[in-house]
Amino acid sequence: MEIDLLPKLPSKLYGSDGGSYFAWSPSELPMLERGNIGASKLALEKNGLALPRYSDSSKVAYVVQGSGTAGIVLPEAEKEKVIAIKKGDAIALPFGVVTWWYNNEDTELVVLFLGTTLKAHKAGEFTDFFLTGSNGIFTAFSTEFVARAWDLEQDQAKALVASQTGSGIVKLKDGTTLPAPKQADRDGIALNCEEAPLDVDIIQGGRVVVLNTQNLPLVGEVGFGADLVKLDGNAMCSPGFSCDSAYQVTYVIRGSGHVQVVGANGERVMETTVKAGSLFIVPRFFIVSKIADNDGLEWFSIVTTPNPIFSHLAGRTSVWKALSPEVLQASFNVTPEVEKLFTSKRTADAIFFPPPN
Repeated sequence: MEIDLLPKLPSKLYGSDGGSYFAWSPSELPMLERGNIGASKLALEKNGLALPRYSDSSKVAYVVQGSGTAGIVLPEAEKEKVIAIKKGDAIALPFGVVTWWYNNEDTELVVLFLGTTLKAHKAGEFTDFFLTGSNGIFTAFSTEFVARAWDLEQDQAKALVASQTGSGIVKLKDGTTLPAPKQADRDGIALNCEEAPLDVDIIQGGRVVVLNTQNLPLVGEVGFGADLVKLDGNAMCSPGFSCDSAYQVTYVIRGSGHVQVVGANGERVMETTVKAGSLFIVPRFFIVSKIADNDGLEWFSIVTTPNPIFSHLAGRTSVWKALSPEVLQASFNVTPEVEKLFTSKRTADAIFFPPPN
C-alpha cells in the first residue's frame, strides 16, 4: 500500500480575535480522501462565538479542552437545544444539524470534529454553510428574495443581512447574554467520556470508554462509533484490527508514544512517535499497536461503523487463544513445548499490558 500514513497536524483555515478554525487536508493526509473521512478543530478564545452553521457531513464533536456552551438545532426541530459543554464531552452531530459554539471562560475552548465525508462535496473535507456573517448564505440572495422569505421591507432585509461583518468566528462584547444551557437538552446528544462508566479498566494498563448506540443513541444516525482511550505510562495496547471493514481515525489528546502499523503481506507500513495534537488513520483490516511513553498516551478516535468490533492478537481475548494447539504448532512450525509456552502467556491481561517489571 503506497500511501503516507504518518500523523499530521492541522492547518489554520480562518480566524479572528474570537478564535480559529483548523482542518486536516487530504493533500497532507491522503487517508482522509481514501477513507472519506473529515477532521477539523475549533479553538475559541474568551467571548468567542462560532457563528451558526450546518455541514455537509455527519460528525462527532469532542471537547479536548475548556468549557462553554453549544447550541444545536436538529432537523425539523422547532427549538434549539442549548447545552453546557466541558472537557471530555462527546456530541453526536447527524446530517442537517445547525450548531453554534461559545466560550465564556478564560481558558481556550478546543473542540475536535471527526466524521464521514461519504456524502460531502469533497472527499476528505468538511464544508460548512454559515447562516450569518459576511460569508453567510443570505448575503448571496438578492434583497428581494431575503425580504420575501422573512416578510420584511427591503431596506430592513438589507440592513439585517449586512449587520454581521464578521466571518465564521466573532468575538462578543463583555456582558453579552446568550441562552442558558439546560441539562435536559443533553439527553441522547452528549456524553462525557471522562465521567461515563468504563468499558475497560486495567490497573497500570489503561482505560476505555466506548461510544455506541447504547450510551449515545444519535451515534446510530451519524453512522460511526468512537472511543476515548487512556494508556498508562509505558503500557502497551495489544496489536489488533477492526474486523468489520472500518477505518480507525485517531487524534492524540495528551502524552506521546510509539506506534506501529502492519498491513498486507506482513509489511510494516508505519512506525513513528505520536504526540499531542496529531492525527493518523489506520486503513481497513490493518493491525495497529501502541506503547505509551513515560507520561502515558491519551487519544480519541472514531471507527467508521456504529458498533465497532475488534479482534486482538495478544492477551486473554487474543485470536491465538481460540485456535487449537495442533493448528498453532503446525502454523508456527514449533514443538508442543514452544506452543505451550506461547499460549501460557498473557492469560489474564486483555487489550492493555502493564509495563514489564
